[in-house]
Amino acid sequence: MNEPPEAPLDPFRDPELDAALASQGPLSEIVASRLVARGRAALEAGEFQLAIADFRRAAGHPEPEITGAALIGSGDALFRMDDEANAAATWKAVTALPENSSTYPAWRRLAGVRVRAGDLPEAMDAYREADRRAPADDRPEIAARLGWLAKETGNTGAANRYFARSRGTLGVGLTVLVIILTVAVSLIAENEPGQRILRELWLNRFDIRQGELYRLLSVTLVHGGLLHLFLNMYALWIVGPIVEQIWGRWLFVLFYVLTAITASTASFLMSPGPAVGASGAIFGLVGVIIAGTRAHDPALDRRARAIVPQLGIFVLINLIFGFVSEAGGLRVDNAAHIGGLIAGLWLGFVVPPGMARTLRSTSHRPAGEQGSGRPPLLVAAGVIALVGIVAAGLAAGGATI
Repeated sequence: MNEPPEAPLDPFRDPELDAALASQGPLSEIVASRLVARGRAALEAGEFQLAIADFRRAAGHPEPEITGAALIGSGDALFRMDDEANAAATWKAVTALPENSSTYPAWRRLAGVRVRAGDLPEAMDAYREADRRAPADDRPEIAARLGWLAKETGNTGAANRYFARSRGTLGVGLTVLVIILTVAVSLIAENEPGQRILRELWLNRFDIRQGELYRLLSVTLVHGGLLHLFLNMYALWIVGPIVEQIWGRWLFVLFYVLTAITASTASFLMSPGPAVGASGAIFGLVGVIIAGTRAHDPALDRRARAIVPQLGIFVLINLIFGFVSEAGGLRVDNAAHIGGLIAGLWLGFVVPPGMARTLRSTSHRPAGEQGSGRPPLLVAAGVIALVGIVAAGLAAGGATI
């Protein structure tokens, strides 16, 4: 007697998940994750309604990773069903969640939808958000798209910069330009007969009192030999790009100049004799990173995450070495180091990141909004306060201002 063939098993039947789908109330993390996985499998199989049901049941879980993945999947299913408006709204909801692994793909999908809708400014905003989170392998493609959008919107300069990034020819960072300038001036001053340039640029207490305040900054351009130059420029090579990444190019310049001037003022007040070197400004940048990464919680790339925890040890070792060396008769300008460090700590605390998203903004602010929420007037007041302290220090030392 022939038996009827067995019905094929439904790959999407799971009694536990089906029961969860029919239930109400919170789900366990395991069940919600399994619903997302089944929804993704149904999506790939073209079972869009089944996928949406699983994704929507998992969405709303308190774990942002689960909800983000569910919303991304639901948006993908809606998009494949040609419901682009609801797909975009669903992806937008992902960007309102605390930062998670779905945030980057959500911004990319939103950018694509906005391009197709002809909303190029909004598409650029979405691609910029995606670019901030993109893995290294994706950034050239995103840069190329930003270049095209910038060109379409008439911003030729930005288009050229983005196209250069997409080709792997990134613009030279300001850290590199500072290093090149410092090395060039230091080597010329070191090898010039009579060392007239060195004496014109170094920090000398008498000259400052005569009103030659430019020396407060020019001192960073000259060094006491090749080893001194190499060590300072290597340190700048390490910390400068981190400041540029988190705060941006122009805040890097502001920090470098202000901490250099503050360090020189401390040296003017506390240290005898001429001084040379950029170490005060470099200690300042280190202070900016130490304070800023703790006060504002910026999202760091892998390189910065590896370096930042070591900076406190770097400061401690260098200060101890400086005091021990002074005790042994070797002159180290610890006043400049400490002055620059304190100025950097203050600036890092007062000035929020200009480039990197922060954990605070991700968790408590609308998606895309950056910074720590520190009022601009408070930031300006903090910077002005530092300038005022420098001016007061110079006046107390008898400088002509």
